[in-house]
Amino acid sequence: MAARWSSENVVVEFRDSQATAMSVDCLGQHAVLSGRRFLYIVNLDAPFEGHRKISRQSKWDIGAVQWNPHDSFSHYFAASSNQRVDLYKWKDGSGEVGTTLQGHTRVISDLDWAVFEPDLLVTSSVDTYIYIWDIKDTRKPTVALSAVAGASQVKWNKKNANCLATSHDGDVRIWDKRKPSTAVEYLAAHLSKIHGLDWHPDSEHILATSSQDNSVKFWDYRQPRKYLSILPCQVPVWKARYTPFSNGLVTVMVPQLRRENSLLLWNVFDLNTPVHTFVGHDDVVLEFQWRKQKEGSKDYQLVTWSRDQTLRMWRVDSQMQRLCAHDLLDGVDEFIEGISLLPEPEKTLHTQDAEHQHNSSHGEEEVLKEDPPSSLLEEKKSDPLGLPPTLQQEFSLINVQIRNVNVEMDAADRSCTVSVHCSNHRVKMLVKFPAQYPNHAAPSFQFINPTTITSTMKAKLLKILKDTSLQKVKRNQSCLEPCLRQLVSCLESFVVGSLLATCALGFYFLSSSLNPWAP
Repeated sequence: MAARWSSENVVVEFRDSQATAMSVDCLGQHAVLSGRRFLYIVNLDAPFEGHRKISRQSKWDIGAVQWNPHDSFSHYFAASSNQRVDLYKWKDGSGEVGTTLQGHTRVISDLDWAVFEPDLLVTSSVDTYIYIWDIKDTRKPTVALSAVAGASQVKWNKKNANCLATSHDGDVRIWDKRKPSTAVEYLAAHLSKIHGLDWHPDSEHILATSSQDNSVKFWDYRQPRKYLSILPCQVPVWKARYTPFSNGLVTVMVPQLRRENSLLLWNVFDLNTPVHTFVGHDDVVLEFQWRKQKEGSKDYQLVTWSRDQTLRMWRVDSQMQRLCAHDLLDGVDEFIEGISLLPEPEKTLHTQDAEHQHNSSHGEEEVLKEDPPSSLLEEKKSDPLGLPPTLQQEFSLINVQIRNVNVEMDAADRSCTVSVHCSNHRVKMLVKFPAQYPNHAAPSFQFINPTTITSTMKAKLLKILKDTSLQKVKRNQSCLEPCLRQLVSCLESFVVGSLLATCALGFYFLSSSLNPWAP
């Protein structure tokens, strides 16, 4: 792939700030630059029109700073300094320091606000303790986790409210805050210190680690003995984080030469070369974060802070985002999503005891499986406006004349087997419906033998089926027939596209069915 690079769109200098940390708020309105004498609040919509300061009195630099990620608490941020964390409030153009969290006996290495609970903050320290704080009662931590070695990174899982990860030299521990006595999983991830840790935005089991050993590794912590994939680098990797779009990853290196102060954008399906390079900083990049998308815009904006004391903002448009797409056929997504959002024709429910039984074998080899998120079952409530149809009623109303599709339905077992023929390919899939379906409970989709499409195509189809089913069950609507139509339409698109671009796409397909991005 040809090398691509860009310079920044906005550059703002803060020569006297001596800021060592930066954070962007969840609304995308402000950035905080944390220096020893002042905290600088920058309006990202008008970064050249001056900035506000919050003074601080400390001989210690700020090690980590982070805004609360919840809209209703977006005016709060936390900043660590030596052994303490100060909680700040910024509202209506003025800021003040509130309470202080004290409990660690050595320097705090990292902090992270909880993704699902706005009152919870976790801190890690060299003193080997990881503390979870409730800011409504800051006298002491609500949960204390203890490890043998000090922790350098701590991150909440983005999909599971109880799960978090910590790094200890080259190792990673996975914790459940409900079981604080010991870690639930242990990964011997790297031979050298881990500098960065990031959970996948769509999969609760996948995370990326970046290390002093010149590599980024991707993990499924359910399989801790072997990484899923590796990005080898020539120099140590300071940070590696997933992008908020598609299948991208941004890395920052520990520079050995001047030219290595750039940020690299990668497609996780092709880790041979970066798809884009952000060139401009003259010194080490200390932090980078993403602004929230503006309403009606498809562009993202990457905000970076460097030791060169410049804040830079880089526009990432749709064309650049497509460089991180799964393959060149990813452009069909917008068309497919448009179809799935079209209103379904109304059908009159009527009683019909038509059950289709089948005794065929599903095969023993499980290729790929997509389970419905448990949070949909636990946190959502039934639609108060009416009851959805039963599974038996849905089966009786299915249009069995969909082209190239055969459906064997078993209402008693709450499952069906779908067979699709397209060109020389065959897909066979087992669909299972949970007891709560379709009350905010999506079915699971599992490929079974004989299925002849590639692992890449399987992963893409699973994502589309998952998205389609979730759109329906969130509204307590049946999803089987829309999913069948999506399956046929997408499979035909993939087959036609692969015939036209087999050579061009060959290097995109991974030989392993274990992919670090899979939801």
